[in-house]
Amino acid sequence: MKTIIEQIKEKYGSYILEHVTYANEDTFLIKADDLLFFMQMIKNEFHFEGLIDITAVDRLTEEERFEVSYNIISYSQGIRLRIKVRIEEENPHLPSLIDIWKAANWYEREAYDMIGIVFDNHPDLRRMFLPEDFQYYPLRKEFPLIGVQGSIPLPEKDPPKEYK
Repeated sequence: MKTIIEQIKEKYGSYILEHVTYANEDTFLIKADDLLFFMQMIKNEFHFEGLIDITAVDRLTEEERFEVSYNIISYSQGIRLRIKVRIEEENPHLPSLIDIWKAANWYEREAYDMIGIVFDNHPDLRRMFLPEDFQYYPLRKEFPLIGVQGSIPLPEKDPPKEYK
């Protein structure tokens, strides 16, 4: 009998650009244009009921600068799967997956706030941690390690405390 991963590759292999297995975890790299369709099929046909998280990384490359990872799980089968997509810096847009997994809401907002990836058709895409008028994205590689002086007010420092 074929594993779920083998069945997915057999049926939707034309959408998978790369398959990596490391530490007994499987990762598929797919095209960003295929994300919505692929995720809908994975959920409906292979019973990946849960979205565990979404993360985004700045690869700082000439092409496909940003990489977004979706960690999904099939509770009924006890299988985890990671789906990755790469997108360009000039137009960092991906479709929102809220209609597939409601849990995508906060994860997409966090990726938007920290890296600047826009999730199309997200019902409430706004910043979570930073002010709405903040012009920068702290997890991008060009963001200064010490922050941007004067960009947001910082709390006053407490005076040093004595140790007893």
